[in-house]
Amino acid sequence: MNRFNFIILFCVSIVGYAQDLTLSGTVVDDNNQPVAYANAILYTSDESQIITGSSTNEEGEYAITNLKTGDYILKLSYLGFEPVNKAVSLTQITNVGVITLNTSTEALAEVTVNVKKPTINKLADRLVFNVENTALVEGSMLDVVRSTPSVFILDEGIKVKNSYLTIYINDKKVNLSGEEVIQLLESSPANSIKSIELITTPGARYEASSGVVLNIIMSKNLIIGYRGRVFSKYKQGVFPNYEAGISNFYKTDKISLSANYSFSKDKLNRENNDQINYLNNDNALEQLWASNVKRNKRLETHNANINFDYFINDNNTFSLSSRIVLTPYFNYETNNRTLISDDNNNLLSSFNAKTLSTYDKDNLGFDADYVSKFKDDSKLSVNANYTTFDYFRVQNINSDYFLADDTFDYDTAFKTNSSQDINIISSQADYYIPFNDDSSLSLGVKGGFVKTNNDVVRFSIEGSQEVIDTANSNIFDYDEKVLAAYVDYEDQFGDFIFNGGLRAEQTNVNGISLNSNNKQNYLNWFPTVVLTHNTTEKLSLYAKYKRTISRPDYQSLNPFQFLLNDNIIVSGNPNLQPAFTNRLELGTILNDTHTFEVSLITSTGDFNELGFQNNDTNIITYTPQNIGNTTELNFIYETYFTAFDKLSIYFVTAMYYSKEETKVQNVNVALDQWSNYTAFDTNISFLKDNSLSTNFSLTYLSKRLSGLQTIKGMLLSELAISKTIWNKKGTISLIASDLFNKADFKTSTNYLNQNFSQFTNLDNRYIKLGFSYKFGNSTLKSNEKDRSHSERSRINSRD
Repeated sequence: MNRFNFIILFCVSIVGYAQDLTLSGTVVDDNNQPVAYANAILYTSDESQIITGSSTNEEGEYAITNLKTGDYILKLSYLGFEPVNKAVSLTQITNVGVITLNTSTEALAEVTVNVKKPTINKLADRLVFNVENTALVEGSMLDVVRSTPSVFILDEGIKVKNSYLTIYINDKKVNLSGEEVIQLLESSPANSIKSIELITTPGARYEASSGVVLNIIMSKNLIIGYRGRVFSKYKQGVFPNYEAGISNFYKTDKISLSANYSFSKDKLNRENNDQINYLNNDNALEQLWASNVKRNKRLETHNANINFDYFINDNNTFSLSSRIVLTPYFNYETNNRTLISDDNNNLLSSFNAKTLSTYDKDNLGFDADYVSKFKDDSKLSVNANYTTFDYFRVQNINSDYFLADDTFDYDTAFKTNSSQDINIISSQADYYIPFNDDSSLSLGVKGGFVKTNNDVVRFSIEGSQEVIDTANSNIFDYDEKVLAAYVDYEDQFGDFIFNGGLRAEQTNVNGISLNSNNKQNYLNWFPTVVLTHNTTEKLSLYAKYKRTISRPDYQSLNPFQFLLNDNIIVSGNPNLQPAFTNRLELGTILNDTHTFEVSLITSTGDFNELGFQNNDTNIITYTPQNIGNTTELNFIYETYFTAFDKLSIYFVTAMYYSKEETKVQNVNVALDQWSNYTAFDTNISFLKDNSLSTNFSLTYLSKRLSGLQTIKGMLLSELAISKTIWNKKGTISLIASDLFNKADFKTSTNYLNQNFSQFTNLDNRYIKLGFSYKFGNSTLKSNEKDRSHSERSRINSRD
């Protein structure tokens, strides 16, 4: 023992004599070498409850302090070794001496994939992806989510098939826009993730707007001490991108504190090739507008997260948490070249348009939580949240027009200043009552209050003068109140498992602009039922029903316009209504491996950003609109298995029929399409210590229908490799995305007098290199939270 550790133990011993007792010892391996960072956990004598714990230092020594006299079970463990249990009767300061951990026989195999291999558990209402102690958690949270079966990531959000996911962390909703969620997960370390739950039928305690939930479950924090992690990433797509950060965690017997910070500097590219066929009154081609639009986005982002827990006693905990996203620098530049031809492909004219937008965005969220556990194992949870979002944008548009012979004709210039200020206050209380091992009741109430203030001022540039364009200047104030209550009951009787709940939400909306006043007042009920029958030991049948609501984000409600050029306008819609969805599913699970499912999904009022071309003015406007009715019929097969005891394979394929019916210009429009969704994912670990891990995934989406648009097929692919070094304190990772260059897509709109298409080339083909290093007590678990509420997720900025 070195002199420093001797002094620490001596001081601890003095405190022990004066107050509480200390249990200490040393852990070595079967070669008599000290085992650093082994877990030393103290249980009650019947092993029913964890008392406290510690971990060994570099010399294999540990000390568990502040103990009372009594009988305990000491459990010593470390990955790759057989755990050791030792009964301890504590009456005084005690050193149990040297304890040897023997190498696990599984760890001696030439290639070991069982110890640190992700596993999947398919239940009636969810898929559970277990990743704790696997190489997947050595990267970011986004890397783990990307590796989750059936999940794929686009620039604007995270999806399963055609559905965007609602992200939760430890059953607390991450209320950011889709792009900000991706940014948050990318900058958050994953080394404390226990599992990912893909919940297809969330219970009534989840928000009624949560259709499909991806819940990230974090491991519990047990060990006292400090740990940290630094990381950096380099991503090379069209342009280089950089990110670096640090995470810190500290715990005592009364408090735990985590503080994380990351900074990213990104430049992202997007290129569109657009074609608009402007038609005459006979729906014959009159003019063809072919455009090449190059978009570059530069931004710098600061991301910080602070969480504080105070353990009042064994049954009561008070917590404070915050999520801070600052974007002080955001430049969005578009360069548009458009050629205008007649029906014989003769050039009529052309124009170049350059748009430069600068943003300043702040998104701050703060939460207070109190959790109280009672003797009958019931639990009361109370949460209060405050979120503020500030956004200011300056947009400049300059266009030069040319004649058919490419001589200059004229130019135009506009400037627009717009701002948005959103404040959200919400509170929630949940009460959980377990009646026995098979039945429980959950009750809860929530109130959410949203207030937004927005203004836009448009200027025409005439020479060097800025002249206010009053026709295109506006204000928009929006207030929303949602009061909710729910009850959820779970029980098992015989071979049946029942989970049913009912959620009620009362919504009051008042949106005011210079041109409209949108008031809504409605009460809606949202039932959820999941019934499972364990027919045999190897076969179970299930039936599910759920009703949900989708509320538009605040930017979609904002009527302000964003111009890509003089003729392409992106605008919000203050008259958007919420959409309601009914989902009915029937399925069977065979051998816990194979799932067969049929589902029917019907929606009323689905909203999508629809493009509408005006054949008289040659202007196309993209505006969120409610679609009348949508229907989707799915036939799904899903399986997960281990092949040759070396690799895990997940496979799902779905054939589905989509139909959209709506009314455009008082004319009924109905479109339908058969489509396929197929995903394949495989994991394998190599080397004796499983320090080398690989993940390969493919996701295929065939031609499909979405928002009156037909989207051509696309293939997403990714290969991830991770290698731990330096006694597993360091990790080097490599991710290659869009290996086959098939992730770009084309959308087409063709109904009535609408005829236009767009090919989108996203900056999604890249290689990303990462490095992270853990220091301090690397076996600690994090208390990291991301708290907020459904209102915050509808904050979104239109780019």
